[in-house]
Amino acid sequence: MIRKIIHINEEKCNGCGLCAEACHEGAIDIIDGKAKLVRENFCDGFGDCLPGCPTGAITFEEREAPEYDEKAVKEAKEKKTMNEMKHEHHEGGCPGSRMAQFDRSEEAPVTVGRSVSRLAQWPCQIKLLPTQAPFFDGAKLLIAADCTAYAYANMHEDFMKGKITVIGCPKLDAVDYTEKLTAIIRDNDIKSVTIVRMEVPCCGGLQRAAENALKASDKFIPWQVVTISRDGRILD
Repeated sequence: MIRKIIHINEEKCNGCGLCAEACHEGAIDIIDGKAKLVRENFCDGFGDCLPGCPTGAITFEEREAPEYDEKAVKEAKEKKTMNEMKHEHHEGGCPGSRMAQFDRSEEAPVTVGRSVSRLAQWPCQIKLLPTQAPFFDGAKLLIAADCTAYAYANMHEDFMKGKITVIGCPKLDAVDYTEKLTAIIRDNDIKSVTIVRMEVPCCGGLQRAAENALKASDKFIPWQVVTISRDGRILD
C-alpha cells in the first residue's frame, strides 16, 4: 500500500540515537553507527522521531510500504518490558520492584467480616512502575495519593476494584510525575483515568501532574477527580 512513512538520510545521520529513543513503536535501530528504519510495519507515520533529530536527517515520504501493524507493535513492547524486568532482576535490581499481575476477578466475593484486596499489579508506586507493561493494556487507570487508602476506608471496593492502581506523594517524592504519567497514558491503551487525592494542598501536585499528562498524551480519555477529606469523607 502507498502511505506516509519516514525516510532517513544516512549521509546526514550522525548516529546519535535520539530518533530510536523517540520512536515509541521500536521501528528504528542504530546499525553500524547509523539510524535505520528496520521495521517498516512498526512505523505509524506520525513522526515522533522527527523533532529530536539534530541534523534534520529524517523526513516524511509517500511510498509503497507495509501497513502499520499495531498488534505486532504491542506484542514487541510487552516482550521488551518483560525482558527488561527480567534483566533488572538477574543483574541485581531490586526484587521488590519486579513486575507482577494478579488475578483479581471483579466478581470475587467479599468474605463476611473480611475485605478482599483489589490491587491488580505490582509495583504500584509511580516511581517504580515501568511506562509500558501488559497490565496497562485496556486498563482503567487509578492515580491515587498515598494517604487516600488510609483516610478512606472503602478504597479497594469503591476505587481500586477493576482498575490498575498507581500511587504517589509529590511532597515526599519531591518529583514531578508528569513525564512518567504522560508516557503511561500515551504509550498504552488506557480506557479511563480516575484521580483520587486528599484535600490537602500538596495533593494538588498529583492532580496537576495527571491532568498535564492527559493533555500531553493527545488522547481523549474519560477522567474524573475525587477528593477525600482528612477525616475520610468524599468531598463534593
